Amino acid sequence: MNFVHIADFHFDNSFESLSDKNGLGNICRAKQRKVLKNIITYIKENKIENLFISGDLYEQKYIRKTTIEYINDLFKEIPDTQIFISPGNHDPFIKNSYYNIFNWNKNVKIFKR
Repeated sequence: MNFVHIADFHFDNSFESLSDKNGLGNICRAKQRKVLKNIITYIKENKIENLFISGDLYEQKYIRKTTIEYINDLFKEIPDTQIFISPGNHDPFIKNSYYNIFNWNKNVKIFKR
């Protein structure tokens, strides 16, 4: 079995300490997207069977639907890879979380705990 494991992306984090400094918060958020895109490219090129995401993929307090759509669109690019997400303390599986209310791609399995 081959796999990639990632954690603690914290998509849409406010980056409060950086946001006041010449838009560094926005730069960090854009770089997060690029890093995930690079990981998906690696998975495609290497035919990785499983992607494990263990907690804090996003920040529940700040997450935008457009970010979830971006993430899910990337997951659609690797339909033969099974994606397993274990929510963390910043992205819990709760009533109004995108883990619960969003229609994720069929290769995504989210653990409800």
